[in-house]
Amino acid sequence: MTQDIETIGIADLFGPPSPGRDRADIGIMAAASGIGFMAVRDFPGDAWLTPERRAQLLRIFALPDTEKQKLLRWNFDRTRKNVYRGWFPLQPTAVSYKEGIDMGPDIADAVGVSASDDPLCEPTPLPAEDILPGWRAAAADYYRAMETAGNALMRSIARGLGLPETIFDPYFEHGISTLRLIRYPLRDANAGVDISGPDFSVLHKGETRTIIGREHADSGFVTLLAQDGVEGLQAKNLAGDWIDVPPANGTLAVNFGQLLERWTGGRVRATRHRVIAPKTVRFSIPFFYEPRVDAEIAPLPLSGAEPFEPFLYGDYLWESATNFVEMAGIKHLRLPRRAKAS
Repeated sequence: MTQDIETIGIADLFGPPSPGRDRADIGIMAAASGIGFMAVRDFPGDAWLTPERRAQLLRIFALPDTEKQKLLRWNFDRTRKNVYRGWFPLQPTAVSYKEGIDMGPDIADAVGVSASDDPLCEPTPLPAEDILPGWRAAAADYYRAMETAGNALMRSIARGLGLPETIFDPYFEHGISTLRLIRYPLRDANAGVDISGPDFSVLHKGETRTIIGREHADSGFVTLLAQDGVEGLQAKNLAGDWIDVPPANGTLAVNFGQLLERWTGGRVRATRHRVIAPKTVRFSIPFFYEPRVDAEIAPLPLSGAEPFEPFLYGDYLWESATNFVEMAGIKHLRLPRRAKAS
């Protein structure tokens, strides 16, 4: 049996045209158009993908609750102005059992982010430097490393589609990519939540396992996920079976989002995935590589692709992101920036 999720070395994507780059492009396109998942290694910034370096970012979870509460989003603390960026706490009755923080491009380049009344462009609430010395600099460095990797994959996908390699570049200038840090603790058996139903548990390899991340496909362009060596992430393969995504150090798990599937007329697949509970606490660091908020997504010059009505990325993102439980109750806070043609 072939391994369903391939690990691809992408060092050649950062150099000039070469046979090695061509091979990487072919492997990436095969994964993008096949299972819609892959792992990548060997790229600038991959030094972050060790337990020691990840721990620099994950220190935020050791903050006392009083400090985490200062970072909460409006839907968890009505005194806060931030609605899209910031901290989300554990929600004991939800299927997705996790806490974490969503951070935007201002953490890496506060100067380059222009003021906007769009909640998708709001600044990120961050812990004070004296509370977590060096943490902000680490988060900024990691964010920039993931942007570089995302850009290289974006150009590879363009080449794989037979399009000019820079065709996507203008859409991603001043993009609103999100760096998310997540902690999945062990679920408290005494929390009064019945987790025996099909929403909360599945049979995997003959064993009943609790779901801690509900099945979904990501909404954006491409997601670069650093795992912490703890299993639990699964993807649905072409046969409809759930397969484990290996959490190897030195690699990023990469999956393609619904935006890219739609944009490419289905040439790229947005794969459904979920998280089942491991035997220990699990940490996860996804980076959602995303266009700028006012990017107009229109059909690409691909033969045979179904046309679609152009739309603004921000409108699309807000509609999909606000369906997730940690964003509950904020959909009404941003109206579409473009009225739909009637």
